[in-house]
Amino acid sequence: MAIEDRRQRERLARRRLITATARALAESEGWDAVTTRRLSTEIEYSQPVLYKHFGSMDDIVEAVAVEGFGELAETLRAARLGSPTPADELGRVAAAFNAFAAANPALYDAMFIRSTRLHFGADDTPAPLIEAFTALRETVATVAADRDVDTLTEVFWAALHGLATLGRTARLRPDHDTARINLLVTQFQAAAF
Repeated sequence: MAIEDRRQRERLARRRLITATARALAESEGWDAVTTRRLSTEIEYSQPVLYKHFGSMDDIVEAVAVEGFGELAETLRAARLGSPTPADELGRVAAAFNAFAAANPALYDAMFIRSTRLHFGADDTPAPLIEAFTALRETVATVAADRDVDTLTEVFWAALHGLATLGRTARLRPDHDTARINLLVTQFQAAAF
């Protein structure tokens, strides 16, 4: 059993190396620079080795996205800690979402912009996607009152995504992120009462 355990660890390590390298390349040069040929050169494995772990570039992007949703869930949960009021919690989580998108543009693209087969609310939704939505949902629930929390969370998420995407692409006034987040939070709170 020890040999099989070692082989499994080695497979997981190679898989992590592939996704980490793809992510690093995408963050530094954009997703167009991430090809199986480039990855095999960077990690010094043949392309067939890559294809043993991932059937296509789309599979690699999806794996990166799933990892990103896990990181986003952790980021949102951390932002909730120590919030003295529901309003403060909602604001901290919104700001953390926005900061995550700004700090990880290629990862954010893999998660939300690039076409993938990942879906929320499906039977095969990966756990990290559910965890990210749940972390946001738990925060929105603190100000939801008698409104449908799932729908409210979807609207809040969509609003945050719009702000993050428009801000990253310089379609909103620079240096007004905090004001926009505060306005969004205020509107969500005001509607609860």
